[in-house]
Amino acid sequence: MSDAPTATALPFRDEELADFLERTSRTFALAIPLLDEPLRREVGLGYLLLRVADTLEDAAPWTRDERRQALAAFASLLQETPGVDAEALSREWLSRRPSENAGYLDLLASTPTLLASLDALRPEAGAILRHFVLKTVQGMGQVLAGASENGLLQLESLQSLRDYCYIVAGLVGELLTDLFVLDPRLAPYAPNLRSLAPLFGEGLQLVNILKDARQDRREGRVWLPAGVQLQDVERLAGEDLIAAARYVRALHLAGAPRDVLAFTTLPLLLAQATLELLVRDGAGAKVSRAVVSAQLDTLQAALSRGTLPEAVEALAGPVPGGP
Repeated sequence: MSDAPTATALPFRDEELADFLERTSRTFALAIPLLDEPLRREVGLGYLLLRVADTLEDAAPWTRDERRQALAAFASLLQETPGVDAEALSREWLSRRPSENAGYLDLLASTPTLLASLDALRPEAGAILRHFVLKTVQGMGQVLAGASENGLLQLESLQSLRDYCYIVAGLVGELLTDLFVLDPRLAPYAPNLRSLAPLFGEGLQLVNILKDARQDRREGRVWLPAGVQLQDVERLAGEDLIAAARYVRALHLAGAPRDVLAFTTLPLLLAQATLELLVRDGAGAKVSRAVVSAQLDTLQAALSRGTLPEAVEALAGPVPGGP
């Protein structure tokens, strides 16, 4: 066992976890509270662990090698490598200030608490989180190996963009699916859900990349390959959202509980609405709060009737083998 978490590190209280989600996320701060326990805590903790990884990967003031070393150290914590001290690492990261986002910095300071919270989960859920967060962290390190010395990365093709999206989002889809199918009711449907899960994640990530392209470029992150037409990325995102809709409908047909359907449907509805705006208005377009509120109302009304929102059904297309 590693020295992390230390004896003084205790798991997050529910209100502390909720506060960090509000301070460090956007869509998932709306979606995660829709889950019931224990999934709410497990998914929330998974998001925060991945946010630590994102903060280390995106550390603009750091060189490529400094970012890779930090990710490797975080991987050692996840692997419970003997002698690796979470408190010492978090202090060292903060001393070099990888971000100006106060929420991200506070989260880095709470790395020992994150690990204590991970150890307090259902053992099977904790193992799933360690496995997929570790794969993501290792994948980020491999991607950074191709960056310039100052950490700037230029993806060269649509396939390299897809490879990157798999590391940072497709694996998240797989993580969520493995948590969902711990429910014995959903376990028989695991193969179909796992086949669609990476595209669910990829679709949401591509929409975020398109939406944030201008801001990312200002901050030194260029995820859109220079030689790829924007319309091709938008088309791929649209195709992925169709697969995402099929994923959500597969959960529905498998008898997934209402909280899981709400959690997976809301990001899909918002991504679909955002992509439509991006195609029409270009990078930077965001759905309004009024649209978010309307989507939530539509979602809750549909689920109370035992159905999915019409937009999801329309996007998913005919049921395979149906009329």
